Amino acid sequence: MMKRLDVITIGRSSVDLYGAQIGGRLEDMVSFNKYIGGSPTNMACGTARLGLKSALITRVGDEHMGRFIREKLVAEGVDVRGVVTDPERLSALVLLGVRDQEQFPLIFYRENCADMALCEEDIDPDFISDARCVTVTGTHLSHPKTRAAVLKAVNLARDGGAKTALDIDYRPNLWGLSGHGDGENRFIASDTVTKELQATLHLFDLIVGTEEEFHIAGGTTNTLKALENVRSISNATLVCKRGPMGAVAFADKIGTNLDDGISGPGFAVDVFNVLGAGDGFMSGLLKGWLTDLDWQTSLKYANACGAFAVSRHGCTPAYPSWEELQFFFDRGMKTPELRNDAELEQIHWSTNRTGAWPEMRVFAFDHRMQLEDLADELKVSRDRIGSFKELCLRAARTVSGDKAGYGILCDRRLGRDALYAAAGTGLWIGRPVEVPGSRPLQLEIGPDLGTKLAEWPVEHVVKVLCFYHPDDDAQTKTDQEETIVRLADAARANGLEFLLEVIPSKVRDCNDETTAKVIERFYDIGVYPDWWKLEPMKSDGAWHNACDAIAKNDPYCRGIVVLGLEAPEAELVESFEVAARYDMVKGFAVGRTIFAGVAREWLSGTITDEDAVASMANKYRALCDTWDAARKKSGGAA
Repeated sequence: MMKRLDVITIGRSSVDLYGAQIGGRLEDMVSFNKYIGGSPTNMACGTARLGLKSALITRVGDEHMGRFIREKLVAEGVDVRGVVTDPERLSALVLLGVRDQEQFPLIFYRENCADMALCEEDIDPDFISDARCVTVTGTHLSHPKTRAAVLKAVNLARDGGAKTALDIDYRPNLWGLSGHGDGENRFIASDTVTKELQATLHLFDLIVGTEEEFHIAGGTTNTLKALENVRSISNATLVCKRGPMGAVAFADKIGTNLDDGISGPGFAVDVFNVLGAGDGFMSGLLKGWLTDLDWQTSLKYANACGAFAVSRHGCTPAYPSWEELQFFFDRGMKTPELRNDAELEQIHWSTNRTGAWPEMRVFAFDHRMQLEDLADELKVSRDRIGSFKELCLRAARTVSGDKAGYGILCDRRLGRDALYAAAGTGLWIGRPVEVPGSRPLQLEIGPDLGTKLAEWPVEHVVKVLCFYHPDDDAQTKTDQEETIVRLADAARANGLEFLLEVIPSKVRDCNDETTAKVIERFYDIGVYPDWWKLEPMKSDGAWHNACDAIAKNDPYCRGIVVLGLEAPEAELVESFEVAARYDMVKGFAVGRTIFAGVAREWLSGTITDEDAVASMANKYRALCDTWDAARKKSGGAA
């Protein structure tokens, strides 16, 4: 029977709070980045990024952090059928920091945590039978209840002909051998732990650990002797990690020297953060092992994934995608500081973004100047604009329902409450930062971009409109380009996607080459938008050139949305029919065509809230239908 899963990992899951300040004590760190963590959780994500069909068995709390873990797993492509929500216990937390190249302090908050309540009842035999491999880690062998769950899963896997793997993952304080402040310690000798581990080693086809981890498994601090002791119990392939010296695999006899084992190419990189490196290593190793590659190649994958992990902040966020790994192998290493390799980091970012948006039907009501002018003209308070934007959101949600592929553009200055209400709805959310109508470009959020964007929810996309033309004078180009570069860098540093909207036609005449030249220029200066927003060009040549410029420079770009410019519906239909022929164009982002007339009537008090919502919903739905019909007609094949 065909198994639907390549690997199920079992054990710890947590929220990792990583100190954002580098080079200081954990005591002095004042801000933290939030990631998912726990070795099995990291491995499930790491293998999924490499193309394996991965799943996790664990427990999470019935609270915000538990939902965060579950949502991130889903976003990473991990099967969560085995993730149990525990109604009584909290999800585990870990606080971590980067002190220097040698010290990485961490504190485990795992007192009666959810994942340590994993029990035999949580192990579904049908789920286990669906996997080609079950991988476990040592921590869950440390308590009778979790140990029983792990052994049930491993024995079911073996009975069903699946492979089994153990990452020793020895944390002395998680075995109760040292205090809470000793989370960084990786080795304390213990006959009890050795005995507990050795009672299980015969159950595994693959056992992986550092030299110190084999010391605890083998009961001696002599590495070769420890490996021999493990070999006397288990026929598993033993993979010993040796830090900067790489790793060696022993498929049968241990030999007289560690160098007698099978090794793969290593990568001499600058060490930034070792936390989670072993889980990255294991992800690469499982990718090779479970695709039947030889040990040299499997170790090459493992060493490379470990190298990526030690080069970046965080655990799971540091692991490479399959595309990134292949790029690294093909191009080679340009600098040992991988996090400072701009080309590599761009591929890392663009191939590990979560969420898919193959269709984009965006209601854009981020307008500020136009609505303020309208309120002034009608002699009504500008304070009413915020309430109108809430109606716009209601219209968007009326049309979108629970369906994917819908979004909004909304500002915070006038649309704060609408933005708050949109959070977590499943809508794509873009948010503008430009001073309306400014040229050269100015930003509403001020000069301190990094600090301001740090306040944004991660689901918000930074959107900026720039009136830019290839024939602009040198000073205007410089001013606008410098602003865009700073904004793009700040967005990326804060983990926010970036949408660049360019409208050259508002500056001077355009031809079929104009927009493509603008796109090329921004790529030339190092700006890689996740999204482009382009005006509704009616020429096949113009669309072909624009799409070609994006595909050539960034094959992983999310795509293009077409703006409206308050065009009459007939003109939008014409432009949609041309744009929809190109797969790079994902949809539209239109505003005034939908809301302009309604805004005038509502602000003047001639229609009710319900009438306004219904009218805008009808117009928005009609545009969605028009786009969908254009896409269907064209096949999106160009």
